[in-house]
Amino acid sequence: MTHSPTLPPLIDIIQSTTEPIITVDAAHRLVMFNPAAEKVFLYAAEQVTGRDLGILVPARFRKAHARHIARFRNAGASKRGARLGAPLWGLKANGEEFPMEASISRIGTPTDVYLSVFLRDMTEQQQIEQALRASRDELTRLSNALLREREQEKRHIARELHDDIGQCLTTLSMELSQLETTMHPLTVAGSGHVDAMRHLIKSAFTSLRRIASDLRPIMLDDLGLPAAVEWLMADFSARYGMDVKTRIDIGQHALSTVMGTVLFRVAQEALTNIVKHARATHVLLELHCSETHCVLVVQDNGIGSTPEHLAKALPKRLGLMGMRERVRLLNGTVSIHTRPNGGLRLEVRVPLEQPPLPS
Repeated sequence: MTHSPTLPPLIDIIQSTTEPIITVDAAHRLVMFNPAAEKVFLYAAEQVTGRDLGILVPARFRKAHARHIARFRNAGASKRGARLGAPLWGLKANGEEFPMEASISRIGTPTDVYLSVFLRDMTEQQQIEQALRASRDELTRLSNALLREREQEKRHIARELHDDIGQCLTTLSMELSQLETTMHPLTVAGSGHVDAMRHLIKSAFTSLRRIASDLRPIMLDDLGLPAAVEWLMADFSARYGMDVKTRIDIGQHALSTVMGTVLFRVAQEALTNIVKHARATHVLLELHCSETHCVLVVQDNGIGSTPEHLAKALPKRLGLMGMRERVRLLNGTVSIHTRPNGGLRLEVRVPLEQPPLPS
C-alpha cells in the first residue's frame, strides 16, 4: 500500500482505523486509501493512488461531490472538519452503488494541503430503515383490519340485539297484555305480579337499547354522523346530569363510513374520560367541516391537569391511545390542551381527502 512521503505521521493511525478514510491532494488525486476503504470500495490502494477521486463516485454525482470538496478547500478553513452534503453515493469497483455519509478534514504540510474524507457506509442503516418502514406499514394494516373487524362485529351484535332480542321482548309484552285480558278479573296478588313483569320487560328494553347503542348506534349507519352525535350528547346529559352544548356544521360534505365511525368513537371516548376524570358540570362539543378538514372539539370545565401530568398519564390510558391510533390511520392529528382548574380541550383534525387505507 503506497502513500505520499510528505503526509504527516498521523497516517499510521489512519491506516489502522476500521472506518474508510481517503485522502486527496489539491487536484483531487487520491494519495491515500486505507484498508477499510479498500474493503468498502473493492479496490486495492495501488489501483487508485494517483487517480481522480471521481472514480469512487457515480458519474451523475461527480460534479456535485467535486463542488463540495472545492468549497471546503477554498474556504480557508483550519483543521476543523465539516460534513459533506447529503445524500452521498459511492461507487464500488464492481459498479455497485451504495449510500454513504462523509465528513472532510484539512491536513496541512509545509509544502501542500491535503483533504481527508471520512466515510461511513450507510447500506446497512438504510436496510434497517426500510425494514422498520415495512414493519410499521404492516402494523398499520393490521391495526386497520382489527378496527374494521371490531366495528363490523359491534354493528352485527347491535343489530342482533335490536332485531332479535328486541322483537322477543315486544312479543313478550304483547303476550302479557293478552294474558292479563283473558285472566280478568285478576286478584290483587296477580295484578301485582303482572305489573312487576311489565316493569321488568320495560327495564330490559331500556338496558337493551343502551347496550346496543353503546356498541354502535343504529342511527350512525342509518342517519349519519350528525344525528348520531346529537343522540350521543343527549344521552350523555340524561345519564350524568351534565349541561351540554352541541354545535354541528358539516355543510354538504358526505363523510365516509370510516371517517364517521372514527369521529363518533373519538367523541364517545372523550365523554367517557370526562365522566371518569374531569369532575365537570358543562361539556361543549363542536363538529364542523371546511373544504379540506373536519374538526371535532370536545371541551369541559373540569379540574384539568398539568401538561406534565397528562403526558405521564397518556401511556396508561388505553382509550386515548386507541383514539390516537384511529385518527392516525386517517392521517389526522389529536391535540390536547389543559391546565389545572381550567378544564380540558380535545381537538381532532382529519383531512377530508383520504388515501386508500392499507388493507
